[in-house]
Amino acid sequence: EFMSQMALQQETADVVFMDPPRAGSDEKFLNSLVQLKPKRVVYISCNPVTLERDICYLSKKGYKAVKAVPVDMFPWVGNIECVVELCICG
Repeated sequence: EFMSQMALQQETADVVFMDPPRAGSDEKFLNSLVQLKPKRVVYISCNPVTLERDICYLSKKGYKAVKAVPVDMFPWVGNIECVVELCICG
């Protein structure tokens, strides 16, 4: 809701950090993010499938993944987090 309100008020953001649940972000959130026009997005994900889906959505809106780093937050567990930096192209 916060992002939607900011977008409705035509506010902008320099950077957006996002750490969605395993299901990934919904289209309402992603659309609000695009309307805020951040120069950078830092996406923290525990699910590579939804990470790919959301990055594909953002890439169609002009964002490009420029860096990805795996992070082992929970040793001895089979899951990792992935932190991806996206920047607006052009």
